[in-house]
Amino acid sequence: MQEDSGRELTDREAATWNTKLPDLVQELKKVSYIAAPMVTVSVLQYLLQVVSVIMVGHLGQLTLSGVAVATSLTNVTGFSLLSGLVGGLETLCGQAYGAKQYDKLGIYTYSAIFSLALVCIPVCVLWLFMEKLLVLMRQDPLVALEAQKYSLWLIPALFGAAISKPLVRYLQTQSLILPMLVSSFVVLCCHVPTSWALIYMLHMGSTGAAIATDWYSRLMLFMLCGRSSAWRFHLQSCLKWWSLEVLVLLSGLLPNPELETSVLSICLTISTLHFTISYGLGAAASTRVSNELGAGNPHQGPEGSFGRHVSFHHRTYHHKHSALLLSSHFGTGL
Repeated sequence: MQEDSGRELTDREAATWNTKLPDLVQELKKVSYIAAPMVTVSVLQYLLQVVSVIMVGHLGQLTLSGVAVATSLTNVTGFSLLSGLVGGLETLCGQAYGAKQYDKLGIYTYSAIFSLALVCIPVCVLWLFMEKLLVLMRQDPLVALEAQKYSLWLIPALFGAAISKPLVRYLQTQSLILPMLVSSFVVLCCHVPTSWALIYMLHMGSTGAAIATDWYSRLMLFMLCGRSSAWRFHLQSCLKWWSLEVLVLLSGLLPNPELETSVLSICLTISTLHFTISYGLGAAASTRVSNELGAGNPHQGPEGSFGRHVSFHHRTYHHKHSALLLSSHFGTGL
């Protein structure tokens, strides 16, 4: 009797799985349609920072160390803070779009822009005194001075991020990935020659790298605004970003701060490229789930999450496989 009940339960589970399998496959296709270009967008946007670090690295250890420390501190106190605060738009705008309440999309987006702009004001005050702050943190005075110069020229980019980050979520929740993909590609193609000209031809050094970042954050903003027709503090998002950047700051306390900070910054810059892939997958899943919830289809949410998990495990396998291949050439430390 118990065996018959067990067989019936197993057959029922198999039938349920066979019924849901086509829906899961279809949902995986929808997630992939958003995730693939979103991953590309994340990588292209992060490559702006990678290009600046690479070009500044040819100017010497002191300049590279100053830029690395400034990048870490500005990320911790500014850009990661904005990313955490704007995270709520993925849910709010996604549900509003799914429920076809299109007027709320603009209300949420403009509210987020205004709120982030207010947050930028105290952050800028902190950046103005970055040299003194780094000296109090027992960083090398020369590195602190170089970091101060770089961070001051990044202030316009901070206000640009306060506008562009909400616009990215605004487009993302509507699955309008193509405008972000095109704008990110154009900005990166223009950023490389401009950075080279400012740093090497005009001999502006790290200041030229910061100015190039400022100008092309505005170009990105202009291109996103041309496509545009309740924020909440996400502590978890900020802590993940801070944990890496604090390591760069702590490396400044080592006996040879210029060398140690430069090497660690390069390693973290390369490794963070893998994070941008999972970020794109997560953004795609968040868009699908919030759209379905807003449309009143709560049963579709878990299927979108399942599709994201399948994509994530595939990405994790690829990353680990790449690390094993690289370890044979560069040592077992990988």
